[in-house]
Amino acid sequence: MSVLEKLPKKLYYSISEVADAFQVNASLLRFWEKEFSSIKPKKHGNGQRFYTNEDILAIEVVYHLVKERGYTIEGAKAHLKTYKNEKPEHFDLIRKLTNIKEELMKLKNSM
Repeated sequence: MSVLEKLPKKLYYSISEVADAFQVNASLLRFWEKEFSSIKPKKHGNGQRFYTNEDILAIEVVYHLVKERGYTIEGAKAHLKTYKNEKPEHFDLIRKLTNIKEELMKLKNSM
């Protein structure tokens, strides 16, 4: 399930809402913003960030590569450069299939 599906429907999300949704620190989101050009939150004059749905989808891709698949920052950048058209839905499908595999392995081991 996409993180966007878990969040209330809004045009903009605060950094704390996004950080909570991904269960990461806001500082990690600010770091990823510097490292990945696809993450471009809107900023008010006081520096407060507001994330759009597009930003959250971009974060979801980075999160999947770095946190779930174990890529380094440089590795994730290289992957994104090579697979520009890869969509977050693909990652969601991979998660579902991984969960199914784990359940099947549990069943196999319990027999």
